[in-house]
Amino acid sequence: MTAITAASRLARLRNLAVTGLVTTGAAAAALTLTPATAHAAEAPKAAPAIASKAPAGAKGAANNLDGWIKQSLAIMKAKGIPGTYEGLHRNIMRESSGNPNAQNNYDVNAKNGIPSKGLLQVIDPTFKAFHVAGTANSSTDPVANITAAANYAAHRYGSIDNVNSAY
Repeated sequence: MTAITAASRLARLRNLAVTGLVTTGAAAAALTLTPATAHAAEAPKAAPAIASKAPAGAKGAANNLDGWIKQSLAIMKAKGIPGTYEGLHRNIMRESSGNPNAQNNYDVNAKNGIPSKGLLQVIDPTFKAFHVAGTANSSTDPVANITAAANYAAHRYGSIDNVNSAY
């Protein structure tokens, strides 16, 4: 083998290695940026307009996830329930992807006839036990669901902010 052949082989190998790394990196980046639908209990559906009682501190809040969280935070503050916007939002996105109609029909609770429902996937007995006065008496009402779940998390974990997995 001559020096010219060895040099051209080495250049070709380097070129292939760089191309492989670039291709692998692009594929990894694409996978990282692709949303994982498996995290939600069910595929998200368009959220319907759901009327919730807005407390004095949240009048005029939008009828969407941001508004529901803000309404819940106002109620939580008035009732002494700890939690932050970030903690609520993080848990909501993990549990339901922001779909107030999400329902888990597959876990042990569902098999026992009490599926988890709503933004924070609360089962009816937990909702009833930790329902907060001043919110709708419906586990699928976004504000009632968030506030009851935050109340439960406060009693069990100190705050919804301390919850980092299914609870």
